[in-house]
Amino acid sequence: MNEVYIEQGPTLVAAESKARKKYGEHFRTIKLEPIKIRGGFFNLFSRDGVKITGYIPGSFRTAPRVPVVDPYKAAPAAQTSAPSSSFIEEKEKVIAVATGGKDAIALKDLMAELKGIKEHLDNQGFAPSCEEHPTLNRLEDVLILNDFPPLYRKALLERVRKEFPLAALNNYDTVQSTVLEWIGESVKIAANDKFDVRPRIIILVGPTGVGKTTTIAKLAANFGIDDKARRKRRIALITIDSYRIGAKQQLEKYGEVMEFPCYSVVDCAEMEKTIAANSESVDLFLVDTIGRNPRDLVQLGEMKKILDGCGTLAEVHLAVAASTKSSDLKEIFKHFEAFNYRSVVVTKMDETIRAGNVIGILAENGKSVSYITNGQKVPTDICKASVVQFLINLEGFRVNRAKIEAKFPDKNQGLMQLWK
Repeated sequence: MNEVYIEQGPTLVAAESKARKKYGEHFRTIKLEPIKIRGGFFNLFSRDGVKITGYIPGSFRTAPRVPVVDPYKAAPAAQTSAPSSSFIEEKEKVIAVATGGKDAIALKDLMAELKGIKEHLDNQGFAPSCEEHPTLNRLEDVLILNDFPPLYRKALLERVRKEFPLAALNNYDTVQSTVLEWIGESVKIAANDKFDVRPRIIILVGPTGVGKTTTIAKLAANFGIDDKARRKRRIALITIDSYRIGAKQQLEKYGEVMEFPCYSVVDCAEMEKTIAANSESVDLFLVDTIGRNPRDLVQLGEMKKILDGCGTLAEVHLAVAASTKSSDLKEIFKHFEAFNYRSVVVTKMDETIRAGNVIGILAENGKSVSYITNGQKVPTDICKASVVQFLINLEGFRVNRAKIEAKFPDKNQGLMQLWK
């Protein structure tokens, strides 16, 4: 089977030299195209280059590599030389094959492989453009810097190409300001908290180490105690994390300080019993769960069986750390989907200046965000989510705070203590 390769360099000589160094003299170039090669500070600048695509015939895949002279150290004249003889010969062979040569079947198979690779790159948002506008290159670099997922980046850039005429692309500030608003439009904020059902049950699930127990304590303090340290609701804390050392004791300590009862359950029956026994005297149950590896489907299944004891009206929120890279967030969202979580709590926002990972994965999964935490202090370091909080946590964008606050007014303004 033929081995497909793609190489790039500042010149054809440099690109073919890379291929020769890796595959020996038997590589076959079938496509040559100009590209922009990114480089410089934070990859914000680019220079002209070429990309070659081709294959190594199956019979030569193990051929010895031949050392060559570094093209970057070659004389200047080499940089502007005519296409190499191997490229010309290959072009002639391709023409011969296209007209019915003996390798026609091999070329057909190769082109099918290349088409598959191109479609994969296109779907992942990695396919380079032959002649990309500098504004688009710069914008893509900023999106990558903020860890926006590939598909989200691709969709944004396609929208820019579609909605901005070529002349307008020359004004980078206008383009990036518009893109910032588009990003804000993709952030869904969960509806205001209501106590339509009593007792209300809120469950927090998520991977290990995202701060679920501390977040439960913050929610308990804000929902249950007013700004004059008086109780305004009857809160009960429940934990199923009896395996992690100190987890139960940590939540019990919070409950003791706030004078809220804390219960520990180990199975579905005990969960049902605890809720039923206290449903008349409690306005809100806050359920802390076990931190689980999202790839451990067996453990996740066991935890879901326990939480089924909360009933179908319970609200499940997925807690994720803002510093988690987008590829890991994608896996977390996917594996916790079995819990049918209604929205997401973003924790540890103070530990990152790049929120593109969370914004992109939220949008791709159609999920809303309910709360944001930005520290360890109880009860202060938590607030209801807003679009502005995400946009000001993007690096490389020039943020006009007044403009985005007018565009995305915070309907949850005010202290958490004012929750109705």
